[in-house]
Amino acid sequence: MSEKLGDKAVDYAPIPLPTTSIDLPVKSRKSTIFRTIAVLALGAITFRIIHRCVKAHHKCHQPSSLADPDSRGHLTVKQAEQLFLAVPDTQRAIKTSKEYATLPHLAGSGQDFETAKSFLELLQTELSIPTPDELPVFNAGSEKSRHATLSIPSLSEPSAWIDTYFPVLNTPLGRALDIIGDDDQVIWKANLEESEEDGDPAGEYARTIGAWHGLSKEGEAIGKVVYVNYGRKEDFDHLLAAGVDLTGTIALARYGGIFRGLKIKAAEEAGAIGVLIYSDPRDDGSVTVGNGYKPYPEGPARNPYSVQRGTVAYISIYPGDPSTPGVPAYENATRSEGGNIPRIPSIPISWDNAKRILAEIDPDTPFELNGVPSKRRIRLMNQVKNAVTPIWNTMGVIPGHIKNEVIILGNHRDAWVNGAADPISGTVSVVEVIRGLGKLLREGWIPLRTIVIASWDAEEYGLVGSTEWGEDFSEWLQKYAVVYLNLDIGASGSGLSLGGSPSLAHLIRGIAESLPHPTDANRTLWDARQDSGTLLGPVSEWGIDHLLQKAQELEFSTDPYSTGVHALGSGSDYTVFLQRLGIASSDGGFRSTLHDPVYHYHSVYDSHQFQERYADPGFHRHVAIAKYLGLLTLRLTDSIILPINTTQYSLQLNSYLAKIESLAKASSITPVPDFSTLRTAIRRLQDASVKLDHDKAKAEKKFRKASRRLLRKAEKCKRLRRSKFRSFVKHIFGVRGTLAGAGPARREEDVHIVEKHTNPGRLPRKFLKARKAVVKANTKLKNFEKGFISSEGIKDREWFRVDLFLYQSSRRGAWKMEGYGADTFPAITDALDAKNSSWAGLEGIRLSKHINRLAEILED
Repeated sequence: MSEKLGDKAVDYAPIPLPTTSIDLPVKSRKSTIFRTIAVLALGAITFRIIHRCVKAHHKCHQPSSLADPDSRGHLTVKQAEQLFLAVPDTQRAIKTSKEYATLPHLAGSGQDFETAKSFLELLQTELSIPTPDELPVFNAGSEKSRHATLSIPSLSEPSAWIDTYFPVLNTPLGRALDIIGDDDQVIWKANLEESEEDGDPAGEYARTIGAWHGLSKEGEAIGKVVYVNYGRKEDFDHLLAAGVDLTGTIALARYGGIFRGLKIKAAEEAGAIGVLIYSDPRDDGSVTVGNGYKPYPEGPARNPYSVQRGTVAYISIYPGDPSTPGVPAYENATRSEGGNIPRIPSIPISWDNAKRILAEIDPDTPFELNGVPSKRRIRLMNQVKNAVTPIWNTMGVIPGHIKNEVIILGNHRDAWVNGAADPISGTVSVVEVIRGLGKLLREGWIPLRTIVIASWDAEEYGLVGSTEWGEDFSEWLQKYAVVYLNLDIGASGSGLSLGGSPSLAHLIRGIAESLPHPTDANRTLWDARQDSGTLLGPVSEWGIDHLLQKAQELEFSTDPYSTGVHALGSGSDYTVFLQRLGIASSDGGFRSTLHDPVYHYHSVYDSHQFQERYADPGFHRHVAIAKYLGLLTLRLTDSIILPINTTQYSLQLNSYLAKIESLAKASSITPVPDFSTLRTAIRRLQDASVKLDHDKAKAEKKFRKASRRLLRKAEKCKRLRRSKFRSFVKHIFGVRGTLAGAGPARREEDVHIVEKHTNPGRLPRKFLKARKAVVKANTKLKNFEKGFISSEGIKDREWFRVDLFLYQSSRRGAWKMEGYGADTFPAITDALDAKNSSWAGLEGIRLSKHINRLAEILED
């Protein structure tokens, strides 16, 4: 290495010693020794100078990556996004789907643990995490497990590990469904397992994991069957109004409308002793055998032997481990009976079996909701094994510059059988996101905020893995977590559905509008919300999906504040973050529509072959969701001011209040509750939020200006350092230079003068002031939704602590009877549902206090 100084070239590296011995005269040998010593001394001095200059140069530049608002490491924000978008790949997505969805991996099973280790290996490889000698699998509650999460703010390098929790789960032993004759003899016995179809390799696992309900009650029920439609509150109210007594009966309900567990809860409260739930082709839109479509795997219609498994835990009371509500499920945890599981047995059955049972009610009009019981008795038997079972959450961390702001990205990994759509289509997209982030890291990118990646376990049993982690680290999460980004089903059909907190709605929509449609170059990803499949034909007017789609379209069209991003209810891993810890959340993906091939939800036919053939040929939707989710992660991670829109949130409250007032009038409750105090509080919050918007814009503008000024000083420091280096070299070699004759003390003083302007501990006052304003704004944004947390929780379901709402629903009835969807202002909704005017008024006042307190925080 050399640099031109006039006509001379000066070497910066020491001259190597000769490796061979040469006989020289004594005098010559002494001269050689002196020259060698001189050269070594010169080399040492030169090396010392280089070392000090490089060290000073490093100090000079140390804060520049932190101060530069448009770069993270060696990449600008725009370059990082473009580089990321080039990574997700369809062929690699197909390979990942095959890897995770070829074998069953029920939560707590051996294969489930293998997938946890596979995901860990992925994180270690893509994030360049050294592989430890011992597999980092820690029991929840242990010192190692606690340290792995609690030390995240102090990490300087990526990290990954597996947390093991110990909830109570169940597995199937035996089930029976018989028709009993007048002589107490069995005249028909149902085959309750799915068929081993030759057209799909997944069919071989039809009997590997029985078709049963997770966390269902063990027992036997013998009685006559009554058809209860969807088993919704209004269905049971209709039967009650008609004078039907369900005591001692077995309820036959079809899937759809509400969460399956709440069908059982409603039947239990009505006096039923057992429940059968089946999938009805009337809910399959146009893709039915009646419309000429062949059943899967020959065609896109429903396989008549398919069965929808699923948990029946009452997640609207509390999700997670039934035996440890509100606290983490450690191996040695103190356990309770479990207050969120049914008290009557249930089993899921196929359409083929349901037809036979319906024929026992009325062969001509079996679907009439008239309460007519079956002619003969039915025997339902459910045997399960309940046990404390280990589950495995795989966790990864990418440390950012800002240690106290954390973005969490999560997707569950467990499935009822193979789960190619639920959840592996989501896992596939998350894997592509991880690969994209890994690529950025290798290019020198460092995120502004810390990113946590989670592969949750046992979601299917009732959001167990995420809930237990959220309960375990609730204080840490409320201190550090900014946003939780969830992905469950990434692709099961053609229709895009995106949901999230109102504060994230504009960000979600903006990103979707900026990305291309997965299969149509002339449209955007956002336009895919209008896609509804290509398999046409008449749709049953009795199908719940048809009714809900129309209701949602009406809701979006009549809400003046709607962004088209739907609000979140429950049913996936965002629940603990959003509704207990007050952390803004999102979810979304491609869903099956009325004119798509029938998606066999929670069936053995939720297979990789179905994905490739029908749900997403070419895996273009998987890749589109990966790009969307990755961009969402990057925008939240690298924005100077967090892209959280409190004004949209506060304006949306107008619509929620209008809905509550409309519900109060429709319920004929007297006296009509007065919500004027609540309206005033909402208006105050809106004013405070608008002020915060101005403060955010001002803070970012000043920070960018101060950062550019600091960067210019850093560049000046860089040039000055190079000039001083030349001067030092010239002085050493006796060449006239700007510092010729200057002693070491003077040189040290000059270095100090330059460094004091760029040292992190001595940053310019204007920069520090601008940074303080940014931090203040981001703290308000991070804690915004946490302001709605009620320490006492919501009445009768105290696990849920977000007192503002558990999110709206397009269906009628209280959230506790909806399950997946949710109602605005849940405590008020519950009061109105109970027709208790004073209770509703008190809840309105309590909510007003929350909103006023939050307005005060924003106004500060």
